[in-house]
Amino acid sequence: MAHDTLTSGARCPQRVVKVATALGTMRCAALLIACVALLASASAAPLESDLGEGLRYYRATELPTDLPPPPTGKPTPLVFDLRFTIADETAATALEAWLKFRATAAAPVLVLVNHETAPVLRPVLAAQKSNPGLLTIGATEPEFTPDVTVAVKSDVERRAYDAAQNGTPVAALAAPPIDKPRSDEAALIRDRASLPEDDSDAGVDELGLSDEPPPTHGAQPAPPPVDLALQRAVQIHRGLRALKRL
Repeated sequence: MAHDTLTSGARCPQRVVKVATALGTMRCAALLIACVALLASASAAPLESDLGEGLRYYRATELPTDLPPPPTGKPTPLVFDLRFTIADETAATALEAWLKFRATAAAPVLVLVNHETAPVLRPVLAAQKSNPGLLTIGATEPEFTPDVTVAVKSDVERRAYDAAQNGTPVAALAAPPIDKPRSDEAALIRDRASLPEDDSDAGVDELGLSDEPPPTHGAQPAPPPVDLALQRAVQIHRGLRALKRL
């Protein structure tokens, strides 16, 4: 079973961010990211978890404080949860710089969004539509349509989101168990990267999962709520692996 961990993060000093923004070069982006990494041990800890098969989960409640630090080794696919995230203009600049460095076709970033994602972050994500390493996932909103839409009620999503914060393993929230990959969203990332079609997806079936948890028998404890956006992100990752795109 995957063990969820808490990775410390710290707010980047405003004066450093302002200086970095003024530079207007690649050095600016590097400084913004390094600032978050250097101060990573000084404040509240974002939620981080292993979702298996090389996929990590990282939750940001406030940016730029909770930007993931640079990976210590080879970058791997990441689910970056920006639902209910607080951010300002400085945070938007930092996120833009981080995405340019981190989101690649070889190590895609699957961004979870919802109606409470800070509005200032939406233009940043929209501007990355052509990035083959970035895919946004969530419910459709009047101001923003994710790349992959998920039909989910706000209260249901909030319950699943809070369950992880209260100790439920993040991987359990992607239940029911995923034993078949989806190919449709995986194809979306493949098309962005202009990769050729081949016969490798011929055996990939639609998953057709129900939004309802599986029935229980006897006096068993109630299953954890299903986080539909997270579940879809895991499906996409598994589909990409099945198609040998990762």
